[in-house]
Amino acid sequence: MRRPGDGHSRVVGGDVPASPGRMEAFSDGVLAVAITLLVLDLRVPEPGGAAGLGHALVALWPHAVAYVVSLAAIGIMWINHHAMVHRLAAVDHSVHVLNLLLLMSIVVLPFTTALMSTYLVAPSGGHVAAAVYAGSLLVISAVFLALERHLLVRRPHLLREPLSRAQVRAILFRAGLAPPAYLVAGAAGLVTPYLTLAVCALLGTFYLLAPRSSGEAEARPTSPSTEG
Repeated sequence: MRRPGDGHSRVVGGDVPASPGRMEAFSDGVLAVAITLLVLDLRVPEPGGAAGLGHALVALWPHAVAYVVSLAAIGIMWINHHAMVHRLAAVDHSVHVLNLLLLMSIVVLPFTTALMSTYLVAPSGGHVAAAVYAGSLLVISAVFLALERHLLVRRPHLLREPLSRAQVRAILFRAGLAPPAYLVAGAAGLVTPYLTLAVCALLGTFYLLAPRSSGEAEARPTSPSTEG
């Protein structure tokens, strides 16, 4: 394969490298579908209800809250996936496989979101629904961490530019915060499913608002040809 900047081609392990652009385009499409599916759980109330439309809309609050939390989770994943792909000069078969596993776990999220929102206020089943919901987010974050580690530690030759150890640690540290947090969210659901939503919402807020470390910022391509 072609190392960034060396002007020579070589094949690693018999695998023919490919452009990361197609993988990113396919991933963006899958993420867009997953986000679209989330909103399908917000159904228009049937007319003629005894309590009136206003009461029926208020009763949708569990679905609205779960929708916002899950939308933030997918949006954060899209942002991080975009940053990951733009560090790459090429991808190989192993990267495609891990990326497919990531997408497979993400498209399950609309189902677990609907499960969570439906059983959040139900007399029973809320604890199980919360565990399943947090578990799905745990799997997503764990697969993404595995993909990041695979690229940075086992496939550094696929990067546009070599990264320092400090940069690699900063990227992996940020990605590594999510799995234990979602594990806590699942355990909190054994107490009350509301805690699961709260922990997931706090984690989403952190990733949206917390600035990236200097090591992560330096790891992103800055030349005009690599900016998205």
